[in-house]
Amino acid sequence: MARPPRLSRTEFEKLVERAIAELPEEFRARIENVVLAVEDEPTDEDYELTDTPDDEELFGIYRGPMRTEMTWDMLPGLPPQVVVFRGPILRNTSSSREAVKEIRDTIVHELGHYFGLEDDEMPY
Repeated sequence: MARPPRLSRTEFEKLVERAIAELPEEFRARIENVVLAVEDEPTDEDYELTDTPDDEELFGIYRGPMRTEMTWDMLPGLPPQVVVFRGPILRNTSSSREAVKEIRDTIVHELGHYFGLEDDEMPY
């Protein structure tokens, strides 16, 4: 396997911004009050919440209620988050191009949860 790309956090965040900008406009227009964040590594709690086995890499997570579960009478709280994990993505890609594709796929998958889809309903 080729060597993973060496990208600083700033360079990685720019790739995340690029991946978001490349999403279809009709998709981006429906995203309301969602924080898109980069974290270096998932926590043990992230693995537990997603039922991801310890021997698998977790590329991203959606934290918050699905849009289909939100109601007008919900108490205010933190906005939902789509988090992309830098370390696992860089360890599993061999070029910036591959990293951008994986970032985009991860963002689309996690936004699918925001829109109410379960893992088995995802196109990825």
